[in-house]
Amino acid sequence: MSTESSRSPLFALAPVEGLPANQPLAELRRLTNIGTQAGTFRATLTAAPLQQALLSGQSCEFWAYNASVPGPVIEVWEGDTVEILFINQLPQPSSLYWHGLPVPSDQSGHTLDAVAPGAQRVYRFTLPTDCAGTYWYYPHSQGNMAEQVYRGLNGTLVVRSRTDTLAKLPERLLVCTDLKLNADGQIAKNDGNDAVNGREGQFALVNGQRQPLIRFNPGGRERWRIVNASSARYLRLQFPATLLTLVGTDGGLLQTPRQGLPELLLTPGQRTELVIDVPGQGGVLGLWAAPYQRGKVGGVAPERALNLLRVDFGGSRPHAHDALPTQLRRITSLGEPRVKKRVVISEETSTVGGVEHIVFLLNGRQFDKARVDLGSRVAEVEQWEIVNESDMDHPFHIQGTRFQVIESELGGRVTPEPDLAWRDVVNLKPGETVRIRLVHASPGVRMFYCQILEQANAGLMGQLMVV
Repeated sequence: MSTESSRSPLFALAPVEGLPANQPLAELRRLTNIGTQAGTFRATLTAAPLQQALLSGQSCEFWAYNASVPGPVIEVWEGDTVEILFINQLPQPSSLYWHGLPVPSDQSGHTLDAVAPGAQRVYRFTLPTDCAGTYWYYPHSQGNMAEQVYRGLNGTLVVRSRTDTLAKLPERLLVCTDLKLNADGQIAKNDGNDAVNGREGQFALVNGQRQPLIRFNPGGRERWRIVNASSARYLRLQFPATLLTLVGTDGGLLQTPRQGLPELLLTPGQRTELVIDVPGQGGVLGLWAAPYQRGKVGGVAPERALNLLRVDFGGSRPHAHDALPTQLRRITSLGEPRVKKRVVISEETSTVGGVEHIVFLLNGRQFDKARVDLGSRVAEVEQWEIVNESDMDHPFHIQGTRFQVIESELGGRVTPEPDLAWRDVVNLKPGETVRIRLVHASPGVRMFYCQILEQANAGLMGQLMVV
């Protein structure tokens, strides 16, 4: 990978103002269940090119699931059997990867299990109990998953629980994506900076819109599910002058809500659940992504604050709401590990012809599909120590399972994790070590990698065999 930009003046980017703003937030499409048996969700997802007018009526080609960007929302229940027919009408191999869901390896759509152009396959799995949460699906075929995601292929899957302690609250689903357009209105190709840092476009969208407007529920309280479905953009979320309560992470509700957060960092691939209350002064407020320095290199633009959306509280009044439950769900600590593993993220730099090249490594090596890097056993509690020896933040993900973060260590200071929660992505700052615990529920091949998809494409990924 090179930090040298391949972009020329011929490929200038479209102005941010080219997309309309302040339009009412769009409802995401739902995938229709055509199954006839109780407890079964059956549907079809087709990945295909889609022409969509964006800038002054200019037609832009996206790649979309069921002609929808973002893709349709799948809503299911714990214990349901899910059966999805996937049809690939793209010019590249593709797959459906069920990010964060504990599904069998041969149904997970992982890196080595792609569907050829013009072909199709059925994914079928049964959801376990206690897996309610906000998940997402996207392609994971080797070498092109980043391109397919930034061209529009991503969707959300919500698993519901019949014992959800917050089920009565009105909900909003907010899917944050990234878009990079040339001045001619077409999706831009990656340049050298994108390849090394991960791609960030000039547009940060919510439900496919730039800075949409939400009219808040008159009842004065809402539950928001937020998905960071971008390939590389970090979202340092700030919502001023209102009460923001963290109630859920990647794997669903926390055990105990955490109130009064001033901000929340959402890395690529992470999800969160928040309860939002009407502020005392009402009015219109913005949900912002504040600047975040994650160590990007090369000739990149300075970090800037982004107004993701605006919320109109004019039709709502502060209410004396009941206190949130002190226990949202029961989460059992995984306890002491039987096995320990260590994964080190590092980088190698070189200069060729005056151009700096960076290669990211896991345990000193780049991904090789013919090599198994680590081995695990079903039902054993493992502790993974993940170490970031590079000069850039990296969000770390393991397929097919979820984990509990135990603690982090930076500069010799150990910080215990404040929340008992299920996660499947954790961020590591330069020089940071994070310790997590997990259990694999089923055998098969799993990948572990950096969730910045351009970097995973370029080799920042390893292979795990669970037996």
